Amino acid sequence: MQIQEQVILAPLTSWLIGGPADFFCRPRNIDELKKSQKFAQDEKLATTILGGGSNVLISDQGIRGLVICLKDLAGLEILEEKPRLQIAALAGTSKSELLKTFLKFKLAPALFLAGIPGEIGGGVVMNAGISENLCPREFVEIIDWVEVLKEDGTLLRLQKQEIEWSYRHSKGWQPGVICKVGLSWPNEPDLEILNRVREANRVRLSKQPLDLPSCGSVFKNPSGDQKAAQLIDACGLKGFSKGGAEVSKKHANFIVNVGDAKASEIWFVIEHVQKTVLQKTGVQLQSEVVRLGEW
Repeated sequence: MQIQEQVILAPLTSWLIGGPADFFCRPRNIDELKKSQKFAQDEKLATTILGGGSNVLISDQGIRGLVICLKDLAGLEILEEKPRLQIAALAGTSKSELLKTFLKFKLAPALFLAGIPGEIGGGVVMNAGISENLCPREFVEIIDWVEVLKEDGTLLRLQKQEIEWSYRHSKGWQPGVICKVGLSWPNEPDLEILNRVREANRVRLSKQPLDLPSCGSVFKNPSGDQKAAQLIDACGLKGFSKGGAEVSKKHANFIVNVGDAKASEIWFVIEHVQKTVLQKTGVQLQSEVVRLGEW
């Protein structure tokens, strides 16, 4: 594993935005992850974990210290097929690979996974899910256990019930790095699942700006029946822009990079949307976006 210096991080994010990392590495297995952790400790560097880059906004000034990118810490294996399909996946495995596995066995989790970008580790961190009323609809419903690499180099396996799960968040496993995840679902095939996934993808393509760089949904849905996109749209904010950052004209809960947007412009738009919605509706929208680096 190579430790690189001054690596531009923008290509590693779904927004295609972000400055350089002082130091950067891409461990391919847990041993290399341990070595990268030790390098940071020996050099007294702050560490930042970067997963699939689908829910983060990296500063234009970049990130100081060591950025550990988990994209190459990938791969999954099927542990058992009956009566439950049991899977062990490294944290950097893309959700699309997990989707393919559930599709192969014609199982229900494929449907909600089709609507979520990023990788499995990030799915656990933010309990990723969708707004549609499906079963399952959140990561907590398919998780069995999580392995965490602690700061002292030890591996700790936590069962699902030892972690505190909430809407778009999980806690109780920190501090540490999620490196491996156990998942399962009853092996009861749904012969219509492939058609249902195709139809869901068709609908999302028609409603969401999937042709432009974005992080997916920017704001959490408020409690109750309110939807963030509807509130933003009702405030007349579709199309609002700053530089290359724009509230999508197609889906108001997406902020898209329409061309060389800066992180500062994206964040300006996020704050403007929050202030406007609060002033006009009294609702305080909470962002799902995690800011990394110097701000």
